[in-house]
Amino acid sequence: MARTFLRYIAMAAATLTLAISASAQGLIRDAEIEETLREWTDPILDVAGLKHEDVGLYVINDPSLNAFVANGQNIHIHTGLIIAADSPGQIKGVLAHETCHIACGHTVTRSRAAGVASRPALVSIGLGILAIAAGEPGAGAALIGSSSQFAALNFYVHTRSEEAMADTAAVSYLTELGESPEGIVEFFEKFRAQEVISQARRYPYFRSHPLASDRIRNVRMLADESPTRDVPPTDREQHQYEMMRAKLIGFLDTPGKVRREYPDSDQSEPARYARSIAALQASDIQVALDDVNSLLVDEPDNPYFWELKGQILFEGGRVAESVEPHHKSLELKPGQPLLLINYARSLNARAEPGDVEEAESALRDALIAEPDNAFAWQQLAITLEKQGRRAEAQLATAESAYAVGDLQRANIFAHRAREQLERNTVNYRRADDILLITDPNNPDNRDFYNRAARRGVNQFSISVGEH
Repeated sequence: MARTFLRYIAMAAATLTLAISASAQGLIRDAEIEETLREWTDPILDVAGLKHEDVGLYVINDPSLNAFVANGQNIHIHTGLIIAADSPGQIKGVLAHETCHIACGHTVTRSRAAGVASRPALVSIGLGILAIAAGEPGAGAALIGSSSQFAALNFYVHTRSEEAMADTAAVSYLTELGESPEGIVEFFEKFRAQEVISQARRYPYFRSHPLASDRIRNVRMLADESPTRDVPPTDREQHQYEMMRAKLIGFLDTPGKVRREYPDSDQSEPARYARSIAALQASDIQVALDDVNSLLVDEPDNPYFWELKGQILFEGGRVAESVEPHHKSLELKPGQPLLLINYARSLNARAEPGDVEEAESALRDALIAEPDNAFAWQQLAITLEKQGRRAEAQLATAESAYAVGDLQRANIFAHRAREQLERNTVNYRRADDILLITDPNNPDNRDFYNRAARRGVNQFSISVGEH
C-alpha cells in the first residue's frame, strides 16, 4: 500500500512538471536570483511608498524580452530580459519603471483603457461583416483584420502618458536612492530598433511599452539632469548581476552555447558557475563537481555554491553525500525556504534513522514561509507516508494538487484524507475546506471539471460525502 501511495505522489509530481513544461511561461524558483532581485527592488518600493510584503516579484522562464505588472501588485520579469541586459542598472531601471505602474495606479486605469480601446475594434468588425454581406468580401476581410490594430492604437493613446510617467518616476526613484538612472536610458537605446520593427516581430516588452523617439529623448534628458547620473554600480551589484546571468545561461542554454559564452580560458567565478551548471545539465557530474569545488575554495561561505554541490550530488545519484552540502547551505542561510526543501528532499531520499523526522521539521518550516509551495507539500507527503501517517500524507498530496490548480486530484485526496482523519481536528477541518473549495458541484469549478472531462481526465471517481 505504501508503494501504491508513493506512486500517486510521483504522479502528482509528474503532473506538476508537465504543467510547467506545457506552459510557455513557467515560473523559475531560485533562492539566489530571488534574493538578488529583492535586494535591488525593495529600496525602490520604499521610495515609491509601497510595502515590500505587498508586492510580489516573479521570474518567468521565457527567452523573450519582457517585464510587466499583472494580477494585482505583482512584478513579473522574463529570464530573457535578465540575460539580454548589459548591467545591473538596466535591470534596475526596468524594475523601477514597473514599480511606478503599481504605485501610480496604472493597473486600474489600464483595465478601463482596455475596455475603451476595444470599442473601435468592435465597430471595425461590425463594418467588415456588413461589407461582406454587401458583396465586398475583400474590404470586409481588411476591416476585420485591422480591428486589432485599431484597438492597439487606441489603447496606446491611453497608455502613452502612463509610460512617460513611469519613465519619469523610475529616474526619480533611482536618483533618490543615490543610484544612476542611466540604465533605463541604455536599455531603451539598446533596443531602439524595436520602434521600426513590425508589431508581430517586436519583443513583447515593446508591444506593451511602445518605444518612440520622443520618449527616449525625454528619459535621456531626465537622466542627464540627475545628479547621480555617473554613479557606477557597486562591486557587489556587478558581481550579483554577473552571477545571476551566468546561472540562468547555465541552466537554460545548451552546454555548447555555455562553452562559447564562457570558454575554459575564462576562470572567473561567473564562468565557472555557468560551466558547472551546464555540466550538471549534461550529466557530466565530475566536471560539475570540479568547477563547484573550485568556487567553494574561493568562497567557502557562499550558501548557493553549497546548494549547487548538493544538487549535483543528488542528481548524480550520490544521495547520501548530498545531505551535508544542503545542510551547510542552511547553516549559512538559516530558514531559507527553498534551501530547506532541497535539504528535506535529500533526507527523504537517504532515509537513514531520524532523516524523515528531520525532513518533516524542515518542510514544516518551509511551508510556514511558503504555504502554497506545491513541491514542499509533495515532499511532505513522502515524509509522512514513510512514517506510516497515511491520512496526513493524503492531505499533503491534496494540498500539493490544490497549489497547482489541479482541483480534481485535490478533491480526491482530500476526500480520502477526511475519511481517515479524526473528526474536529485541524487536519480534518483543512481536508473538509479543500473538499468544499474543489467541489465539482460548485459553479465556480464547473469550467475546470468540464475541461477535464473533455480531456478524458476522469480516471478517479469522485465521491463527495456530507460536508
